[in-house]
Amino acid sequence: MKRRTFGLGLVALALSACASKFRTYRGPAVTGIVVNKSSSMMYLLNERDVLKAYKVNFGFAPAGPKQFEGDGKTPEGAYFINRRNPNSAFHLSLGISYPNEADVEFAKAQGKRPGGDIFIHGQPNTNKKASRQKNWTAGCIAVKNREIEDIYAMVRDGTPITIYA
Repeated sequence: MKRRTFGLGLVALALSACASKFRTYRGPAVTGIVVNKSSSMMYLLNERDVLKAYKVNFGFAPAGPKQFEGDGKTPEGAYFINRRNPNSAFHLSLGISYPNEADVEFAKAQGKRPGGDIFIHGQPNTNKKASRQKNWTAGCIAVKNREIEDIYAMVRDGTPITIYA
């Protein structure tokens, strides 16, 4: 009997630890995301209304649009949220559909690869010192851990995201 109680206690403890990073959201639907690189801001929108605004960090070479794999830039243009990763190397992550067809064609014409794996994510699970600098990612959009927990709950796959210079 003691084993069973102890086992159930461990399960409850594990579930409560996991539940802390997965939040629920019951507000208006997020119908779009707008990112402004020049002001380092990201806005979650319901139609034209701003639901939330976040200060964000970008790739280590923030000026200009991402064009090639390894250029350290964050894409610019129209994309959508295409996946979610609860087991990311960062504290949760939402995938951005970069590269789109135009991105692939441009890179190919230059004899290069466009890169990929662009996400909105939290802080790294390891090497936390890197995230203390401004614009420290390899091209992603980074927010604080508490913020990505809210964003992860609010944003659904298929949500359009527009990234401006």
